[in-house]
Amino acid sequence: MSVIYMRNSANGNQHRGFSMSSDDDMIDITTTGTVTERSIHYDDPGTSHLPGVTYCMGDGEGESLCYQRTSILQHVAADGDEIPGIGQYEDFHTIDWQRDIARDRMRHRYIVKRRQNSLFDLVKGAHDAWSGWVCVLLVGLTTGVVAGVIDIGASWMSDLKYGICPSRFWFNREQCCWSSNETTSFETGNCSDWLTWSEVLGQSRTGAGAYIISYLMYIAWALLFASLAASLVRMFAPYACGSGIPEIKTILSGFIIRGYLGKWTLIIKSVGIMLSVSAGLSLGKEGPMVHIACCIGNILSYLFPKYGRNEAKKREILSAAAAAGVSVAFGAPIGGVLFSLEEVSYYFPLKTLWRSFFCALVAAFVLHSINPFGNEHSVLFFVEYNNPWIFFELVPFVGLGIIGGVIAAIFIRANLYWCKYRKTSKLGQYPVTEVLIVTAVTAVLAYPNPYTRMSTSELIYLLFRKCGVTNTDDLCDYNRNFTDVKSAVDLASAGPKVYRAMWLLVLALIFKLLATVFTFGIKVPCGLFIPSLCLGAIVGRIVGIGMEQLAFNYPHIWVFSGECSTMKDCITPGLYAMVGAAAVLGGVTRMTVSLVVVMFELTGGVRYIVPLMAAAMASKWVGDALGSHGVYDAHINLNGYPFLDSKEEFAHTSLAADVMQPKRNETLSVLTQDSMTVEDVETLMKETEHNGFPVVVSRESQYLVGFVLRRDLNLALAQARRAVEGLRPSSLVLFTSNSPQQPPQPGTPAPLLLKNILDMAPITITDQTPMETVVDMFRKLGLRQTLVTHNGRLLGVITKKDVLRYVKQLDNEDPNSVLFN
Repeated sequence: MSVIYMRNSANGNQHRGFSMSSDDDMIDITTTGTVTERSIHYDDPGTSHLPGVTYCMGDGEGESLCYQRTSILQHVAADGDEIPGIGQYEDFHTIDWQRDIARDRMRHRYIVKRRQNSLFDLVKGAHDAWSGWVCVLLVGLTTGVVAGVIDIGASWMSDLKYGICPSRFWFNREQCCWSSNETTSFETGNCSDWLTWSEVLGQSRTGAGAYIISYLMYIAWALLFASLAASLVRMFAPYACGSGIPEIKTILSGFIIRGYLGKWTLIIKSVGIMLSVSAGLSLGKEGPMVHIACCIGNILSYLFPKYGRNEAKKREILSAAAAAGVSVAFGAPIGGVLFSLEEVSYYFPLKTLWRSFFCALVAAFVLHSINPFGNEHSVLFFVEYNNPWIFFELVPFVGLGIIGGVIAAIFIRANLYWCKYRKTSKLGQYPVTEVLIVTAVTAVLAYPNPYTRMSTSELIYLLFRKCGVTNTDDLCDYNRNFTDVKSAVDLASAGPKVYRAMWLLVLALIFKLLATVFTFGIKVPCGLFIPSLCLGAIVGRIVGIGMEQLAFNYPHIWVFSGECSTMKDCITPGLYAMVGAAAVLGGVTRMTVSLVVVMFELTGGVRYIVPLMAAAMASKWVGDALGSHGVYDAHINLNGYPFLDSKEEFAHTSLAADVMQPKRNETLSVLTQDSMTVEDVETLMKETEHNGFPVVVSRESQYLVGFVLRRDLNLALAQARRAVEGLRPSSLVLFTSNSPQQPPQPGTPAPLLLKNILDMAPITITDQTPMETVVDMFRKLGLRQTLVTHNGRLLGVITKKDVLRYVKQLDNEDPNSVLFN
């Protein structure tokens, strides 16, 4: 298409000549990534600035001056940009949710409109419609397979610290004993086919010599696994350390951290978490499974450009992946969806809820099919109770919630103090050394106590378990006389081994609490779910045994006179362990609804929802009273991530004018719509570090025209230098479709049209808008910035960083601690 403008020097009349192709429609980009379609009309004043427009103007002496104005953006398809990178984001920047969602809606309308043109367009439209479901299906399948491999690998390597199965070295201890049709106990854990390291080295299974050899091999294997995990993280994927949930929350809120969800992070995190758990450190693999699942979601989203090239749409896949991560961690698909909704996701529309449910379901099904634990359940400590709970037991359940909140508050404060010390001291410069020291101390102190020597998951299962006929652990040493193995278990007095086990559990509680404080945050993959559950389960089991003995010794007290008067097993200590586990985990993470669902999916105890709810609520109230943040939010603040928590209220009375940049009577860096040259624009970008610039009518009349991103402006100028002939530093940069008021002189370079990268509908507020409203807009609309005006004139800009800094300043914190470009 070409349009020729001719000007007659005699009378000044204009004539238009048209040479048009058969296709009268064209695509014009009016805002960044937002595509509109319009027809060209003869009287359209905007056609003078369309690509390919040629101008011929008389010079007053009978000669004409002709030049062609070229837009740096050519006609582009609705599903992509001609210039690579337009509409994308730099590292450590936040995304513009509204712009990305608008881009996707326009792309969708374009595909729907063309669906009737051909069979190919129809198939393309169908593929676009089902691509979201296909993507979450692949994420669920891959997450289930990876989780199964991690569970099997961690179980096998954990047992390597104790011995080996010579006949089938790839079997863990339990599988090795299955092959010999022998059962194992938590005390010995051995059978004839399983050889301890003392037996491998020619010693006996028991005795002082065997104990010393086993002790040294336990420490040696732990140091080997930990050193491998720390070295892999340091060399290949520094982002693979920690649990990853604070960063996942920040990324899902719209922050860009390049490489955090990459393939190397996925590989090293998967291998590293197996090594870390096998080293016997006080950590779990369940939290990192969320990070691993989100890595899988991020990688697979690039198979579908609809999600891979749109950061806002990609976060819908990441939300579903987070649900799948919790689903495979606990075998709790519904709890995983609620965890994603309650704890990590920032933008969660209804279709994301359904896709998250589907993704979590597929992941749980795949893990169940792999059967990593060799039983009918997808988690190690699945138990099932049948006894009803007594109404009076709500009192100790709430008491466990209070204790859990206190333990959680102590842990969070101590861990934050140690993490701050690590960041500001020389200790942070030697991450591998710190890992080895923590591992050595943990192994040396853990081995003598049988309850800290075993893996944390085994300890939780032991504490959750109900004592029966076949149990031989010290916790089940009751003075019972079983005459019929099928009869109900009666109340009985606790034997001496029970009290010995309780003292060992108290020591285990103190050790686990201190060890977790120093472990969470070291440079290896480490989760917090399992250590928190373990701390609560220990407290709960001790309280449960106390209640059980109280009911045995005083069965005629009115609170026990009904259910316990017949001396049947009316008190279940394992139930108290489960409630205590939920209490501590709820206090640490501040989870409520998702926590209760995860716990009853873990145990199959639907009838115990009320005790779990009571403990979770009490724990959250106590935790909030003793500290304002859960551990993940606390680490977000510690690391300075730009996260606006939707659960917090902005209680300060201030106006937008108090927060905007620049302050009143200061100069605002702006672009004008038609009076700046290429050199002026480049100079402005060199002298400032802003991520975007408002475009105004003129410096004298600063009425807002639009907003342009710095990155898009850089890309457009770089493309123009390659594609546009005759571009000079003195070329005008136009952000408007109107012709210049003055005709160009001979030798004048062609203007550069950049309206196509201009956002002509930026979010604006007035200087008198309350900051409560502004903060709500940033949270609910996912804004990157908003422009402040007064009577239509531009006054300043408020970015997400400005809001976060202002909030920290009002809270008497360092406003420069926000990690944000």
